[in-house]
Parts: sequence; C-alpha cells; structure tokens
Amino acid sequence: QVQLVESGGGLVQPGGSLRLSCAASGFIFSSYSMYWVRQAPGKGLEWVSGIISGGGSTSYADSVKGRFTISRDNAKNTLYLQMNSLKLEDTAVYFCVKASNVWVGPRDREWDYWGQGTQVTVSS
Repeated sequence: QVQLVESGGGLVQPGGSLRLSCAASGFIFSSYSMYWVRQAPGKGLEWVSGIISGGGSTSYADSVKGRFTISRDNAKNTLYLQMNSLKLEDTAVYFCVKASNVWVGPRDREWDYWGQGTQVTVSS
C-alpha cells in the first residue's frame, strides 16, 4: 500500500545543483516525518536529512549542512531535497524514507518504508 517513488537524480558537475523529489502514497503523508538516506558506491547507508510532518523542523547530516535543503509539500504528498554545491562525495543512490509512526521526529532513525532510490552522480 505504501509507495515512495524518487525522481530527479542524474549527472551533475561539482558545484552544481539538483533537486530530488519523492512522490508518496498509501498513507497520510502529512502525519509522518520523512527522510533522505543515501548509499555511496561500496559504502553503507548514510542518513542525510529529516523533516517533521508539518515541515517546521528539519535536521541535516554535518556532511550536507548548508548545502542541502529538505522540504515537503503536504498538499502534493511530495518530499524534496534541494542539493546545491554538490561534491564528488555526494555521489550515491538517494532514498526517500518514511517514519515508522507519527511520533518519530526528524532526527530519529525509526523507519519502515523506502523508495527504490534515485542515482546522483557528481563528476567533472
């Protein structure tokens, strides 16, 4: 029932920008915190950012703070990640992730459903 579909990934030069989107369905999107998690080639999962259900509180990994912005449009059931000043080390598959319950906040790691991921490649 729950479905998360990422889009917007692609190839970008260092210093460039990209906006990822996640279309959500099958649950009351506006009631849940949402997250972006990434996996670089040969590396483990890395939490990138989280946002509370209403969008008023956000959290970021130190590695992306000041460069990435998470946001959401609850009327459209869509989560976004605006990525600016991209670096080579940002190359990864980016996943949209749902909080396990309505009380989980943007800094927590209690997740249940994942999207299929979208590839972001930063190269010269």
